[in-house]
Amino acid sequence: MEATFDFGMIGIGVMGSNLLLNMADHGFSVIGYDLKQERADKLESAASPGTVVKGTTDIQFMIQGLKKPRKIMMLVPAGKPVDDVIATLLPLLEEGDIVIDGGNSYYKDTQKRIDYLQPKGIHFFGMGVSGGEAGARFGPSMMPGGDKEAYQYLQPILQAIAAKADGKSCVAYMGNGAAGHYVKMVHNGIEYAMMQLISEAYDILKRGGGFTNNDLHYVFARWNSGGLQSFLIQITAEIFRTLDTGNNQGKSYLVDAILDKAGSKGTGKWTSQDAMDLPVSIPTIDMAVAMRDLSVYKDQRVKAGKLYQPQIQKIDLSPEQLTALVEDALAFCFVMAYAQGLSLLAKASEAYNMQIPLPDVVTIWKGGCIIRSALLYQFDRVFAADATLPNVLLDESMAGFLKEKENAVRQVLSLAIGAKIPVAAMGSALGYFDAFCSDRLPTNLIQAQRDFFGAHTYQRIDKEGVFHTEWHMTE
Repeated sequence: MEATFDFGMIGIGVMGSNLLLNMADHGFSVIGYDLKQERADKLESAASPGTVVKGTTDIQFMIQGLKKPRKIMMLVPAGKPVDDVIATLLPLLEEGDIVIDGGNSYYKDTQKRIDYLQPKGIHFFGMGVSGGEAGARFGPSMMPGGDKEAYQYLQPILQAIAAKADGKSCVAYMGNGAAGHYVKMVHNGIEYAMMQLISEAYDILKRGGGFTNNDLHYVFARWNSGGLQSFLIQITAEIFRTLDTGNNQGKSYLVDAILDKAGSKGTGKWTSQDAMDLPVSIPTIDMAVAMRDLSVYKDQRVKAGKLYQPQIQKIDLSPEQLTALVEDALAFCFVMAYAQGLSLLAKASEAYNMQIPLPDVVTIWKGGCIIRSALLYQFDRVFAADATLPNVLLDESMAGFLKEKENAVRQVLSLAIGAKIPVAAMGSALGYFDAFCSDRLPTNLIQAQRDFFGAHTYQRIDKEGVFHTEWHMTE
């Protein structure tokens, strides 16, 4: 069989099919494999006229039809399914072929697969893909990491299909080893934080300010045309005007009918766990994970509500005043979420020798991905001044921006706490900021306590060395 296809996909559900159709629209010949014949047929029938798109249930046929070095992407569930596909592929591949895992695999699993396949001459890439189904079809943000030499074969295809921001493709080589999946993991951690922060802003406006869904739609739509412009703010505005067609003849709003229990796929948890291992402080991401976990305990929360009977107090501000304060507070907290995630990438890049290019990370997050926002352009300026900055809060221009918003977040937190509205993520964002900006923290007391009960020693501010005191308990 003559090799005529530029790219192959294993797993042609909606995401896999959309990526292949995107490639085909940009002039590449593509082939997709799936166990289900109906998916293969659906892929071919969805192809644009004049494009070369083939669906098959014969994996050997797909492999034989690919040009060398073969470029094959998997979009299958993380874990054992990825290893099963690799085991199936391995006898059919040749030295120099490239295999890409485009799912949300744990980065340590990706590194193990790289180490396993490298001696066999197979290049393995872990690639984060963000943007959902529409992004896959019309332009995702992609985060590939692996063998830099092999990336040259993927680059033309990925750059062609990626989202574009300021004329640049939202894809770039993310670094050595499992860097691609690590960057995507942290992307998702930031996503968790931003979503939790938005939900707290919603709660303040709705329960504290008495805003209706129509009011909220207007506020979020206006925010999306200003400094808070972002994908998450945009879709939130749309959510508030979506009617519930499944009940009450579409006369009520769908958001009010959705149960307050949040799901998760684990990437936020992985981000928190790895940050603790390094260690790097990312409390707003941690709190977002914790609040999703707490939301699951609905029955206990209902019982606690009956037991304590918290009365939500209305916030005594005009709608315009409250909206302006929450807007500034949200911008401040978004920066904290990004700052924490980027500081984790900076530390991981060094600790794991991934060589993650932070300026490129910011660039590829500007379009196609879930956390794209206007705020990312400020980080452009930060890294243009210093590409190795360990934390964006150390930049002078960023300091100026945050000083303008700082008072608003303090006021919003005070109002929310007084109204008994939970604002754990916003509180963690301000707490992180205050701690990071403190040249002296009360951890000297913690060190004294540790030395008192466990002889863990301490350092002094007035001389070098490690010290221990024989502390005494007085009667």
